[in-house]
Amino acid sequence: MTMMLRNVFRSVAIVTTIALLTGCGSSGSMSSYEMAKKEQLEQVKAGPFDSGRMWTFEDAPVEYFKETYNFSPDDEWFKDVRLSALRFATWCSASFVSGDGLVMTNHHCSRSPIVDVQEEGEILLDTGFFAETLEDERKVPDLFVEQLIEIRDISKDVHAAMDAAETDQARLDARDATTDRISKAVEEETGYRAQVVTLYNGGKYSLYLYKRFDDVRLVFAPELQVAHYGGEDDNFTYPRYGLDVTFFRVYDEDGKPYKPDHFFNWSKSGAKEGEGVFVIGNPGSTNRLSTTEQLEYYRDVQYPFVSDLLNNRMDALLTYTEMYPEKKEQMRTDILSIANGQKAYMGRLSGLRNDVLLQRRRDFDRQFKAEVMKRPELKEKYGHVWDEIAETRMQTRAVAGDLYAFRSGGLGVSAFFSKAAQLANLADQLAKPEADRADAYTGSKLELTKKSIANPVRTDMDLDRLTLERQLKLMAKMLGKDDPVIQTLLQGRNCVDAARALIDGSVLTDSAKLATLVDGAPAAIGACKDVFVAAANMALPRYQEATQVARETSARDQVNRTLLGRALFDVYGTNIPPDATFTLRIADGVVKGYDYNGTRAPAHTTFHGMYDRYYSFPGEESWDLPDRWKNPPAEFDMSTPLDFSSTNDIIGGNSGSPMINLDREVVGLIFDGNIESLPGDFIFAEDMGNRTVSVHSSGILEAVRHIFGAERVAKELERGSLPNMR
Repeated sequence: MTMMLRNVFRSVAIVTTIALLTGCGSSGSMSSYEMAKKEQLEQVKAGPFDSGRMWTFEDAPVEYFKETYNFSPDDEWFKDVRLSALRFATWCSASFVSGDGLVMTNHHCSRSPIVDVQEEGEILLDTGFFAETLEDERKVPDLFVEQLIEIRDISKDVHAAMDAAETDQARLDARDATTDRISKAVEEETGYRAQVVTLYNGGKYSLYLYKRFDDVRLVFAPELQVAHYGGEDDNFTYPRYGLDVTFFRVYDEDGKPYKPDHFFNWSKSGAKEGEGVFVIGNPGSTNRLSTTEQLEYYRDVQYPFVSDLLNNRMDALLTYTEMYPEKKEQMRTDILSIANGQKAYMGRLSGLRNDVLLQRRRDFDRQFKAEVMKRPELKEKYGHVWDEIAETRMQTRAVAGDLYAFRSGGLGVSAFFSKAAQLANLADQLAKPEADRADAYTGSKLELTKKSIANPVRTDMDLDRLTLERQLKLMAKMLGKDDPVIQTLLQGRNCVDAARALIDGSVLTDSAKLATLVDGAPAAIGACKDVFVAAANMALPRYQEATQVARETSARDQVNRTLLGRALFDVYGTNIPPDATFTLRIADGVVKGYDYNGTRAPAHTTFHGMYDRYYSFPGEESWDLPDRWKNPPAEFDMSTPLDFSSTNDIIGGNSGSPMINLDREVVGLIFDGNIESLPGDFIFAEDMGNRTVSVHSSGILEAVRHIFGAERVAKELERGSLPNMR
């Protein structure tokens, strides 16, 4: 780390164990325990890497790498690494691992593509897949990967346009117009796809140019059971024993394997304990540059709401599959996705509710603000930002109940509520002069809108009823049972009985009655006795008011977040990396175990551990093994490293990222973080056990060769090219 950054932070101080102190205090005063805890927390200081180590390629910290790893990568090193890495569709990372276009990513990133290439009678998630020949490799419809070709700094143009505007909305409009103009011009100039990347919340703007590959074919995938070994019991944990890997191949315009000039070679020995390693991937999003007030809003309002949505959806899906066991396979991917989200938000909330971690962010916020305030030119430009963000968070808190409870679509919203909201909105729009209506409710578009709304609710009634039960419960939790909308919906009933009665009594499944409502709008909708419609009519003005507040505070926040980012950039430069943006980053770390749960997690696990789980949990689905694994061949070496932990900084979106050594060789494939990593949304706390979990390159090769007999893939990884083709 550079000396400049070292001087910015003081050494991290973790709160020591606070002895339980007894004592009596008068009502309203702090107890001795509370005072001791407050004093201890006041000693907690920000850590040197609390904002993480997700470095951008345009501002990679070469000096820090030299100081930390005795390693000074040159421009050619960075270019080769950047061009060897890929973005996998819109949700994961990947990389070229051979000169014949072989692509590596995670199995959990590939579940939908694997299902998409299934042939009749196949369940590839259960059986796995291996293409014996090139001709057997299966093209995945609509799948693409992208390679980052070039990066340009366009900050000067964007900032100049924004600074010339006078209002919040005008600044945002100027930003968007400028970035659109630049993107279109560069796309015409280069033929590549352009993406404007907002760094430091707008402190810096980069233009990323991508080459897109649309012909991507499945080569190899293990069974879901071993890729996701341990199931949700082991998700976000370590030690782990998963083979979370899939291989694809990119083909060129002529239908032949693509020949990339840059790809990662396969390490002969894989990751070693204590070795410096780099994750090259596309972390999705983080909130590490947030103010204290923003983090407290996430903690108190936004994340608890999302967590409730996920918990409710999981409960509905599990109840549904109990009712209809034959649909369990159909629901499997959704259940896995929701389960992943549940743990992720549980971890985020746990981190935000951890006094020590939040105090570290408060301390950074305090230091950062102090740096701005002591410099007159920065104080004038940015000094107001913190107070304004605190004000907008307070305003948004005041309307959050209506804003979240009256959503008209998305996760956890019944199809009946969505249809009723459409009707209420139609009535509201038609009551206005045409000049004041939204575009969809004017001219010829109005008839198309009416036609769409007149389509009756067509859904799985049992699943929607389960959804509605939980939606009513969550609405009552947010608004209180005395709220007039809640009273209208429940009418003194519990949520289960109310949901059944509401659906059974609704006209929204009757095409004739629904058409009458639409044709008679707005009067017919306003007079409708259907409880869904009546509640939607009551909720609409409240939702509109809440949305207007949210829209105004969001515009204000966007401008202030940009100013905050510019201030951070002015104070610290690139010594602090920007928040994740699902764009290419390089994250350094060391292969390393850690202390946990009164014991120690090893740097590496082996296949022995996988089999120990299998025999220790006989008959349990999470740790069962497919048939081919139960009696492995004699040449299969169970002592081979399977997974490992390291101190790299990752977040969602990094899945599928290659882990490389200083020589640019693949030593692993990241697929998860541990429980301690989940607060990584707002803080990177290596000292608190935050670890990245990866599949070891040796374990991948051992399984590919000896369990699956996929010698063609094994040789290609070792050679860096297709066997017998060069």
